[in-house]
Amino acid sequence: MRDLTDADPETIAVERSRVATEGWGARLLARQSPTGKWGGTKENTGLLITFYSLVVLMDLGLDPASRQARKAVDRVDKHLIFKWHGNRRFFDGETEPCINGRILALGAYFKEPNYALANQLLGEQLEDGGWNCKAPKSRRSSFHTTICVLEGLLAYERAGGKSTAVTKARQRAENYLLERRLFRSLRTGQVIDKRWLRFSFPPFWHYDVLRGLDYLRHAGIKPDSRVREAIEIVVKRRHQNGRWPLNLRHPERIPLQMETAVGSASRWNTLRALRVLRWYNTLTE
Repeated sequence: MRDLTDADPETIAVERSRVATEGWGARLLARQSPTGKWGGTKENTGLLITFYSLVVLMDLGLDPASRQARKAVDRVDKHLIFKWHGNRRFFDGETEPCINGRILALGAYFKEPNYALANQLLGEQLEDGGWNCKAPKSRRSSFHTTICVLEGLLAYERAGGKSTAVTKARQRAENYLLERRLFRSLRTGQVIDKRWLRFSFPPFWHYDVLRGLDYLRHAGIKPDSRVREAIEIVVKRRHQNGRWPLNLRHPERIPLQMETAVGSASRWNTLRALRVLRWYNTLTE
């Protein structure tokens, strides 16, 4: 309704309110424990599953002001810490930028912009424009880490954390993706990883071409020749019935079965592909 049919804000708000009480959103909310976690008996596993569950709730459009969202977020805020990082509170992040980029987005969506976490990420940007969870040992950026941080910085800016430094960092990282045509080696021109040409939801920490394009759309970037080949890949992935399939599933999990049949039509891949193509066709006409 928001991205494809241009429904009015009031109609969208009414539909959005149902996320907390019906379907995937309601079922995922119901699986949170009173201690704030979603699944996992080991501490690290439980925190990761909680992290991924919150990201999915954000993607589903759960209203952050709803009673159900406030209850879930307050539980996390009250109980969850990163013990291996000086008992740092969940929404203050940990050490890896791939995690912290998404936590920055979660905080901006469900709470408020976290200046300290954003500043930490700015200080970890590499010379080539992106980020890597293996830095400083590796000085070459990772597409996976970079897309996670980009999404976080964009959410941070739009929640009121806008600054020249954040905008410049984001633009450098966007150029990192665009210079590589979203999936090719800058040095050889070869496809970096063929799995990036197959689409999944939830993506968890994984990069793929559709996720990269959907970020550029959301950021309001005007498409140019550097995204053309990636757009062609999206078009080719479309089935004859007009929908996009679930091409693969990642090993990470949340305590909810969403779209599970690889090869079958995916509502989330179809939505993201359609809005990406709408963005591209509208701005390149």
